[in-house]
Amino acid sequence: MNQKIGAYASAVNLLAVTCFAISMLISSDFISYLSSILIAFSFVVMTCAFVYFSGEGAKVSGFCAMAFGIMYALCNSIVYFIQLSTVRNSPLTDQAADLLAFERFGMIFNLDMLGYCLMSISTIFIGITLEVRTRADRWLKWLFIVHGVFAVSCFMIPILGLFGSASQGSEIIGVLILEFWCLYFAPIGFLSFLHFARK
Repeated sequence: MNQKIGAYASAVNLLAVTCFAISMLISSDFISYLSSILIAFSFVVMTCAFVYFSGEGAKVSGFCAMAFGIMYALCNSIVYFIQLSTVRNSPLTDQAADLLAFERFGMIFNLDMLGYCLMSISTIFIGITLEVRTRADRWLKWLFIVHGVFAVSCFMIPILGLFGSASQGSEIIGVLILEFWCLYFAPIGFLSFLHFARK
């Protein structure tokens, strides 16, 4: 059962990342936000499965992966649930929109970036936790660890205010960055599915 849960969570994660990539190409905020919540939920379940199957010597890194993964999921679920509920269904004042509307690159955008910083830290610890048995596992391990590089940019972008002025150019750059992230993260879902399917 634990193996199946890990495999199903990985499949959902891959599907959610794919939907997220498509949603940006067709400019569907609703699908983008909903798939982002699914990425967060499935990521936590995947992480728990990796920790369950980890060796005794990797438990601390596994627990760190779970802790950072849960913090990520909480931050990002709040961000996208607010977009799907409050922002979508309520008339906001201009000041409230500056804080809550994702496309304004304000407080809620900064919280989202913190969430992805936490996810990136979590993936480093998953990579450390992962027991390599095949060549695919070796790829998966290094994809997880190298993904941690995103932590620095996700932490620094809000602090430096690089997206502070919402312009057409910054939106296009943001979409290109996220599409690159999807291309990077989709193989993680696929290889994680193979990893659990083989157990």
